Amino acid sequence: MAKDTSDFVNREISWLYFNERVLQEAYDDGNPLIERIKFLGIYSNNRDEFFRVRVATMKRMLKIHRKQNLSGQKYNDVLSQIHAIVSMQEEKFNQTYEVLKEELAKNNIFIVNEEQLNQSQGEFVNSYYHDKIRPHLFPLMLNSIKDLSSIQDASIYLAVSMESSKDTEKADYALIQLPTNAVSRFLQLPDEGEKKFIILLDDVIRYCLHDMFGVYGFDRLNAYTIKFTRDSELDIDNDVSKSFVELMSESVKQRKRGEPVRFVYDDAVPEKLLKKLLKRFNISKNDTLRAGGRYHNFKDFMGFPRIGSGKLVYPPSPPLPHPELKGERSYFDILKEKDIMLHYPYQSFQDLIDFLREASIDPQVRSIKMTFYRAARHSQAMNALINAARNGKYVTVFMEIQARFDEEANIYWTERLQEEGIKVLPTIPGYKVHSKMILIRRREEGINHFYANISTGNFNESTAKVYADDSLLTSHPEICADLYKIFDLIEAKIIQPKFNQLIVAPYYIRDFFIQMLDNEIQAAEQGKEAWVILKMNSLVDKKTARKLYAASQAGVKIKLIVRGICVIFPGVPGLSENIDAISIVDKFLEHSRVYIFNNNGDNKYYIASADWMQRNFDHRVEILCPVLDKNIKQELMDMMQIQLRDNCKARLLGPDNLNQYRKTDNPQKHRSQFEIYDYFKEKLGKNQQVE
Repeated sequence: MAKDTSDFVNREISWLYFNERVLQEAYDDGNPLIERIKFLGIYSNNRDEFFRVRVATMKRMLKIHRKQNLSGQKYNDVLSQIHAIVSMQEEKFNQTYEVLKEELAKNNIFIVNEEQLNQSQGEFVNSYYHDKIRPHLFPLMLNSIKDLSSIQDASIYLAVSMESSKDTEKADYALIQLPTNAVSRFLQLPDEGEKKFIILLDDVIRYCLHDMFGVYGFDRLNAYTIKFTRDSELDIDNDVSKSFVELMSESVKQRKRGEPVRFVYDDAVPEKLLKKLLKRFNISKNDTLRAGGRYHNFKDFMGFPRIGSGKLVYPPSPPLPHPELKGERSYFDILKEKDIMLHYPYQSFQDLIDFLREASIDPQVRSIKMTFYRAARHSQAMNALINAARNGKYVTVFMEIQARFDEEANIYWTERLQEEGIKVLPTIPGYKVHSKMILIRRREEGINHFYANISTGNFNESTAKVYADDSLLTSHPEICADLYKIFDLIEAKIIQPKFNQLIVAPYYIRDFFIQMLDNEIQAAEQGKEAWVILKMNSLVDKKTARKLYAASQAGVKIKLIVRGICVIFPGVPGLSENIDAISIVDKFLEHSRVYIFNNNGDNKYYIASADWMQRNFDHRVEILCPVLDKNIKQELMDMMQIQLRDNCKARLLGPDNLNQYRKTDNPQKHRSQFEIYDYFKEKLGKNQQVE
């Protein structure tokens, strides 16, 4: 793996190796078979987004004659590395898919194509096509398409060649978009005894091509999959006469017409048709062309049917109720006594919904303020806020319209909330509000009391089922007062306030982390115990990374758990021999940010919405929140120790053994996510019924 010009890993290359860890889960036969197929979908979806954003950005830089990045690396060199790695991973991907199909067949599940259907299956497919698919198909004749703007980003198209056996001069070409937004990519055919069959939507349409084009005298019909990936960075104009919502709406529409950064096609496509496609869409050899297999958009495989034996999927692990929140006690009464931390998805997100629901009908609650970065499509949290407004509460919402790929959903919710009379704070151009926070004001005996929630993850019921996050419920006066100042800051854009408990970006988080590391360095130099445990999604910021190197050289013991990008080279003599770094990729997406410092024996615990990235420190509103309750501190430390001893799903991030599964001296297997679930199940009590 190539190094940056300094002692850091290139962030793009590091990200590709993270995605390879996802691919590893697909060919890990220790995972249930259908879950392995879903990891192929996750890998594919990640890769598409990488090309739409990171590769597109580098190509933009080249177009404006920026030849190298801030680290001195040439963009062309990085792009060459990217294509080499992606090509290598693609080979592994295809091999894995073939292995998984064989494993499915061993379990009497067969993925068949249009040429393998028997008569009864063909009749079933034909009937399904006419009833469910045909109404959604609107072919585009290739010669009539003006330009690439007619083609939707990241959608699958069948490029159809049409010929006549009676008239060899007669030929035409068309494109058919697969309607995956309207029907499933997978059709389960009737069982035949113990055998189960699945056919992809692509092949259903191939089977019925004659229905669509036979009327024009064509009897030789063949279809080949193609897909365009576009530049998805938004260009936002500066028309002051338009609201930011209007500007974002227009920019999202422009995204659909972004420059192509990747064109993927079936390697069986005839040369004549391929040349015609490239010419029609003005695609040159300078663009990223890739010949692939018969099927693309494997992201749809995240929705592969749950079919066959229950052993083919993960055993059920329903979210556990929090032991302090069972019964019928008011959330407000509980939070007067102690802080509560919810750990998703091990514990139920429903507790947060119930907290909001109680606030929406409680006669003593006067106001609710809340931020949203990514809301669920059918959000019960939003419904609770709407209900609160209808019950006379003063509701204020900051909706981050700039959340990438969620802009349209957030624009929808902005308009929906405004219809209900809810105050929606405008987004801040140039900054994103990435912090996840709720502040509730309650009038108790004539005095305002505040209750808060600060989370490492989004207020999203869907992602809370698969993202591992930590969510603090508290009535701590200083934390609530700091949150009140942050909402004032967002709403009125006043001068930076002074915070008592929270550390807030873009003002102070980087400096705070550097200060905490300096404290550990000083302790190490004095011969005292000095250590940190840092868990995050990405470690990219060079200033804090250099401080980690300095801390290692001073003798500070550093444990890193970094799911995604990590620019650090751990374990290098003279540079980072005191740094151990692992990444855990498993059933759930590790998403929480937890930072623990020895602090001369007075351990300091923090949760955050921020990773160690320049964008989080300098261009976002982020919160680093102290954890003050000793029981919650112990929970967090227990969880970190469970993850640090993982020897099943932890990968090393070392310079020479990148992505190797981490082995420990302990012969016992430790799979941290499963152990954490058991940990909370045990805390709930052996006789407590799991809801």
